[in-house]
Amino acid sequence: MIKYSDIDDRLRALAEPTRGAIIERLSRGPATVSELAAPFDMSFAAVVQHLQVLEGCGLIQSEKLGRVRTCRIEPRGFAPIAEWIADRRTLAERRLDRLGVLLAEMDEPSQSKKLKSKGKKK
Repeated sequence: MIKYSDIDDRLRALAEPTRGAIIERLSRGPATVSELAAPFDMSFAAVVQHLQVLEGCGLIQSEKLGRVRTCRIEPRGFAPIAEWIADRRTLAERRLDRLGVLLAEMDEPSQSKKLKSKGKKK
């Protein structure tokens, strides 16, 4: 069962541009906090807060070796979002399939009339 509060937290975290940029960078591989902070015009502490949000909702994982903290994407953290999207996609596809069947059924009488009229001309 999907916990919607988890999905809400993850989507909210990803919606913030700085955190989105951090995820984009981490999608290329692990990075230290200093490397992640470098491109942003904000304090180191502000970047750390963004990382805490991402780690808190399970999207990234960090480990400290000595004085260096390295972050990486946590693929399992994205699973609830992917499952939620897949469920919505499946529902939409089923509805579109039913609409396609209905439209095909509506089109059948006009197709059979065309076939009958062609048969009479011969």
